Amino acid sequence: MAITPRAEKIALRTALYIGAALTGVVCVFPFYNAVLTSLRTGQDLFLPRYLPTAFSLDNYVYALGEAGIGRSLLNSVIVAVLTVGLCLVVSITASFALARIRFAGSKTILFVVLCVSMFPQVAVLSGMFELIRFLGLYDHLGALVVSYATFSLPFTIWVLTTFMRTIPTEIEEAAIVDGASIAVIIRSVFLPILGPSLVTTGLLAFIGAWNEFMFALTFVISPSNRTVPVGIAFLQGASQYELPWGSFMAASVAATIPIVVLVLIFQKRIVSGLTQGAVKE
Repeated sequence: MAITPRAEKIALRTALYIGAALTGVVCVFPFYNAVLTSLRTGQDLFLPRYLPTAFSLDNYVYALGEAGIGRSLLNSVIVAVLTVGLCLVVSITASFALARIRFAGSKTILFVVLCVSMFPQVAVLSGMFELIRFLGLYDHLGALVVSYATFSLPFTIWVLTTFMRTIPTEIEEAAIVDGASIAVIIRSVFLPILGPSLVTTGLLAFIGAWNEFMFALTFVISPSNRTVPVGIAFLQGASQYELPWGSFMAASVAATIPIVVLVLIFQKRIVSGLTQGAVKE
């Protein structure tokens, strides 16, 4: 019996729906299980249940309060916001110079900027440590801002430079004819056009600063200055033999929710920024 085009189309669509559903389950289940575990206490943590039964917020109260994860969340917000602000200010001015001003060595500078992003963190850890000590920022949140911006700037500069090169020069020339200065051109002409790319690069820099662990563990030692990843790593149970799985999951969920919310809010701008800024030449 021959398969009709309609039956083939239905079968293909059904297979796509099944594949999408399985992909969604695989991606969502770890987070679902983390939320479910964070709401359990005592022996319920070790029972193989995948449907909600009893709920308790004791893990969240302990993690965010007594364990100090609430303070770590605030530190992560401060560090991530300052890192994004520093990266965007520097990358906007640098990308404008590299994309709109002709001078010898501009392509070499852009190539060097790209090469800097290829170094792994562990390769520059000792050098960054000496720099942080020299600047007097050891055990200070400023040390994390400087180190995170160092690794985020190459990407933001590269993306914004690539996107800025696609903007017609006639727009800039018209502003110059009207008597606009360089600062006015950047603020009133380029920033509105660069909106999607700024959101994309800013959010990626925010996520990188939010999730970074190695520098946060090395450059900060005071419990009051720890960021979320380090704070979760130092969570302790009632004794040295206990692993507080419920508190781990509660802290992990609390640390994940801000990123999920930001991605959902700026989803369209992220996609637009990646396609317009990172692909075009």
